[in-house]
Amino acid sequence: MRRPSRRVTVLAAVLATGATLVAAFTAQAAGQSDDAPPSTVEDFSYPGAAQILAQQQVQLVSGDGHIVLAQCPTGPDTVGLIMVRSTDPVGADHDGRICFHVLAATGQLTLKIPAVFSIRGDGLQAGQGHKLKAKLTTDNGTESTVDVNPSGTTQVGIATSPPGDATTLLRLDASS
Repeated sequence: MRRPSRRVTVLAAVLATGATLVAAFTAQAAGQSDDAPPSTVEDFSYPGAAQILAQQQVQLVSGDGHIVLAQCPTGPDTVGLIMVRSTDPVGADHDGRICFHVLAATGQLTLKIPAVFSIRGDGLQAGQGHKLKAKLTTDNGTESTVDVNPSGTTQVGIATSPPGDATTLLRLDASS
């Protein structure tokens, strides 16, 4: 009887070790624990949304990262920011002002701001600013989309003439 060559013995050992590692990895993957790291799949949730809701009473749901919450200026100049006004005590100073900065040519943000009555575009002069669409809803569920003046203020809800129903801002879409 012939003895197996040394190469065959080494190859058999390598294959057996590989099969053991594959079996161990498969068993570990099947029984992953709750302390496994989170998936790296992007869900577009707004970072820090729970803290913003608690501090500013503004619900930021999701977006593409191109429209972000910003500190509202203290003076009349909005410094290239979108300013949303509400009759509710929302915002960092609870004065009914919430500001957003558009970081790219386009952007999208899903949010919920109650009792909105005006939205100011981010343009500082006529002909400047992003084209902006605002999706709104009333308490009875009537939804509408409004084109916001890129370099001025657009009245919505109770601030329109004649006064409309109170509105909640649901979404902002910016484009250049």
